[in-house]
Amino acid sequence: MARILRLPRPDDFHLHLRQGESLTAYARREALSFGRALVMPNTVPPIASAASIGAYRASILSAAAPGALEPLMSFKLLPGMGAKTVFECAAAGAVAGKYYPAGATTNSADGLASPGQAAEALAAMEEAGLVLCVHGEDPAAPVLEREEAFLPTMDRILGRYPKLKVVLEHVSTRAALDFVRANARDGRLAATVTAHHLLCTLEDLMGGPLRPALHCKPPLRSAADRDALREAVLSGEPFLFFGSDSAPHPAAAKKSAKVPAGVYSSPVALPALAGLFDGAGRLDALSGFVAARGAAFYGLPPPEGSVELVEEEWEVPEEIDGALAFLGGTRLRWRLK
Repeated sequence: MARILRLPRPDDFHLHLRQGESLTAYARREALSFGRALVMPNTVPPIASAASIGAYRASILSAAAPGALEPLMSFKLLPGMGAKTVFECAAAGAVAGKYYPAGATTNSADGLASPGQAAEALAAMEEAGLVLCVHGEDPAAPVLEREEAFLPTMDRILGRYPKLKVVLEHVSTRAALDFVRANARDGRLAATVTAHHLLCTLEDLMGGPLRPALHCKPPLRSAADRDALREAVLSGEPFLFFGSDSAPHPAAAKKSAKVPAGVYSSPVALPALAGLFDGAGRLDALSGFVAARGAAFYGLPPPEGSVELVEEEWEVPEEIDGALAFLGGTRLRWRLK
C-alpha cells in the first residue's frame, strides 16, 4: 500500500503571484499546497502604499477559491519612503517590507542603492514590529559573487536597527548560510530556502543543454553550496524555513533570446521536498521546515488544516499554467493527494 504523508498545511514565505489574468491560475495553484503565502511586492507599479496593499490583497482573494489561500502582504521599500507610509502599510495589514537592491532582480530598478535611502522607513518598520525581507545580492559584483558581496550591507542593517527582525531570502551559498547562522542567536535574523536551491546546481542549468526553466536570481550554485543548504535544512536548523520564490513567467518569455529570471516551483515544491527529505530519511523534519518555524518567526499562529501527499510516481509536465514548470519532464516519487 502506498505511503501517505500528512503535513500541517504549509506556509510559503516568499511567493510571486504576478498581475492580470495569470494571477488566477497562479493563486489557485499555490492554494493546492499552501494555506498562507507571503506575496512579493515587485509588481508594476509596485505595492508600496496602504491603498495598493488593499487592492492587491483583494485581487488575490478574488482569484483564489474562497478561503483557500491567505495572502500575507508586503510592501516595497522605495528611496525616500517615510515613516507615515510604513505605518499606513502596517495598518493595512502588511507583515513585512521588502528591500530590493536597485537592479538586482525582476522589477527592481526602483529599489535601493543603499539602506540609507530608506533610513526613516527602516526605523519605522522597527518601531511597528514589521519584518524586513531582503533580496541579498549586490548587483555591482560579478553574478556568482553577489550574495556574498551583499553580506556587509546585511551586517550594517542589523547593527543600525537592533530590534528589527530580518529575513535574508533565498540563501544560496555556504557563505550566506554561515552569516545567518552566526547572527541568528538573538532570534531576529532568519533565512528562507527554496526548493530549487536545495535540489539543483549550476550543472543542472547549463552543464548540458541550457534549461531556461532553472534560470533564477540568485543563481543556482555548486554542489558544495547545495549540500551545505541541504545539511542545514535536513538537520532542522531553527533559523531556516521555506520560501518557494516561485516566480512564473510565460513559457514564450522563458524560451526567448532574453530569458527572465524566475523558477515556477509552486506546483511541485511540496512533492519535490518530500522526495528530498524522504531520501535522506528525514521526513519527520519536513513539517518544521514548511509549517512551523516560519510562522513562529513572523509571530503567526500555527497553520490550520492539513495537506496530504501520496507516494506515487508521476512525471511533471513541461508546462503548467502556461509557464515552464520546475522539474518539468522529471519523475517524482511523491505527489499531492
